[in-house]
Amino acid sequence: MASSRRFNDTFSALPTTVFEEMSLLAAKHNSTNLGQGFPDNELEGPEGMKKAATAAMYDHSNQYPPMVGVPELRQAVAAHSARQTGIQVDWQGEALVTVGATEALAAAFLALLNAGDEVIFFAPLYDSYLPMAARAGAVPRIVQLHPPSWSLDTAELEAAFTPRTRLLVLNTPHNPTGKVFTREELEAVAELCLRHDCLCILDEVYEHLTFPGTQHITLRSLPGMHDRCLRIGSAGKTFSFTAWKVGWLTGPRDMVAAVAKAHQFITFTVPSSLQRAVAHGLDKEGEFYLGLGALLQKKRQLLAGQLQEIGFKILPADGTYFLVADFSGLVPEGSTEDDVQFCYRLTKEAGVTLIPVSAFYADRATAPRTLVRFVFCKTDEKLQTACDKLRRYFAAGQEAPAANGHV
Repeated sequence: MASSRRFNDTFSALPTTVFEEMSLLAAKHNSTNLGQGFPDNELEGPEGMKKAATAAMYDHSNQYPPMVGVPELRQAVAAHSARQTGIQVDWQGEALVTVGATEALAAAFLALLNAGDEVIFFAPLYDSYLPMAARAGAVPRIVQLHPPSWSLDTAELEAAFTPRTRLLVLNTPHNPTGKVFTREELEAVAELCLRHDCLCILDEVYEHLTFPGTQHITLRSLPGMHDRCLRIGSAGKTFSFTAWKVGWLTGPRDMVAAVAKAHQFITFTVPSSLQRAVAHGLDKEGEFYLGLGALLQKKRQLLAGQLQEIGFKILPADGTYFLVADFSGLVPEGSTEDDVQFCYRLTKEAGVTLIPVSAFYADRATAPRTLVRFVFCKTDEKLQTACDKLRRYFAAGQEAPAANGHV
């Protein structure tokens, strides 16, 4: 029986996500799951970090660490920023450690926004952005990235700014598309933010997951942007330890201080042993995270070539471990099957689970209908198994059912 009791309007109204539905369906049908956005165990981070985490539990206190993060990690984050971007960070006042990047985002929204403030997002977008901004009372203004290259129309971006614009959220390298924003695009974003006195949250958790020949450029490095941007990073993405939930943000002292005040009432602090292990990783394990781009490019090539042979059209990308493909060539002309129905069908009939790209749009009416996301931070064996299953399925002439149902 459905409850008649009233709860928070923002969160209680949220539906079950497609991500959860697809994971449950994959388990039910024993499907090869290329929908889950985390690495296989065989690809996780350096052994030295595990040893550092264990040692820290015995060598240091296991009571509450400093609210803003242990000094070792804040110092390591500052040094990493200087090495990788040239941006100097005062570790004592311009760095904050959080429970993963998602908490950093939540705390930043709560700290920087007031009711009625407008926030610019780029779609498709990470699913936590809109609920957390809404909980802060903000109003989203969504700008579309246009496939197949996920280009940014600067005129559309300019039109999204209003006198109430307070914040712009930029995710690059980008989930789910794998797009890495170019310097020219970033310069256009910077010019508009400066003109409209707009602050920025930079979700840069995939900063080291760029393919050889592609450079990640942080918006904070552009002229005039240093004092209006918060950069967010993640040990889960940098070291393939997603269970650790250690994130960080850096930025101007006043912005970081405001976020810290929200952080203290959300989680207060982060497990100190994991913080010290991440500090070790940033300082000593650069070979691992600086090699991620080349490793992942090889996995993308393994997957993309076979998917093209099967009949998918592969959209371009320059980073992350996501591949977006168009399945329109694999369904009959005039088919009304959309990406959600296609993913349900593949899970149940082909034994391969993907994520519909429309899940990354607040308004699915604005979403492409025939794009799906593959995750390729998996073992080569798993990727090959998925390709073999898809090849057999489509070689057998399987098509969308007439009713296009997915119940």
